[in-house]
Amino acid sequence: MATDLAISVTGLTRRFGARVAVQSLDLSVPAGTVYGFLGPNGSGKTTAIRCMLGLLRADAGKVSIFGESDPVRRLDGVGAIIETPRFYAWLSGRANLEICEAYLPEHRHGQIDEALERVGLASRAHDKVSGYSLGMQQRLGIARALLGRPRLLVLDEPTNGLDPQGMRDVRELIRRLAQEGMTVFISSHLLSEIQAVADTVGIVLKGRRVAEGRVSELLRASAGDSGAVEIELGGPDLDAIRREVAKLDGVSLLPESDPSRVLVRSERLPASELNRALVSQGVALDALSVRAASLESLFLSLTESEEVQ
Repeated sequence: MATDLAISVTGLTRRFGARVAVQSLDLSVPAGTVYGFLGPNGSGKTTAIRCMLGLLRADAGKVSIFGESDPVRRLDGVGAIIETPRFYAWLSGRANLEICEAYLPEHRHGQIDEALERVGLASRAHDKVSGYSLGMQQRLGIARALLGRPRLLVLDEPTNGLDPQGMRDVRELIRRLAQEGMTVFISSHLLSEIQAVADTVGIVLKGRRVAEGRVSELLRASAGDSGAVEIELGGPDLDAIRREVAKLDGVSLLPESDPSRVLVRSERLPASELNRALVSQGVALDALSVRAASLESLFLSLTESEEVQ
């Protein structure tokens, strides 16, 4: 069945006793794109993914993958790595993949070398997994998910345990796969990584979707039609900066992940005028920089508004 959506999720709900882990979740993942699935720990991301892949039974809702809603048939052409991959430690990386390949239809065999090469493990293919680092095991998990050349690749925290070089390699791999027409659904808490690779994102909090759309459109909407900018401020007295900012018209405080800085959103004052206004009130600054709109600031603002409710 032809469809423009790789994944369509409607009203997905999953409870564990009295606790609702996923609540009426709707997601639309365009085919041939990289979709970033974001949410804080405990927001229901992994539970939702498990329901989508049939590893957990949903209490309500509908999931279809490339237009197929049957729980078994919809997994044809799907590769996935959920949380930390597990392997037979006493076998080599290649031997582990050979076991997995045996469960695939014969016409999808013969891709182990290609998968190992893609994740940078070709030179270690015959080493025992017991000698692999956590990052190497993560790479092997991605290689396993690529066996059979799936149309949809689902990755849950794929850069866990990777060093900066490994993270860059995985990022470039994801981009190449998307260019080749594969749909990549990636769950991560590394917002900068998602912003670097994703076309579209969905953000969940407490099991509910609070935002979804193309990254560029979400960031443009967060800035508003006024052309608001984010400005990062630093100084010897951060409390004084916050007090004076609160008095300024058109300037508001934003949640900041760096405790040594104050992040503000300015809808009217350019950075130079904001600096002048603070200095005129006797507030000393030792840092001022204009930041481009980011998924991190959008995510933090959504998280803060959810906590206030």
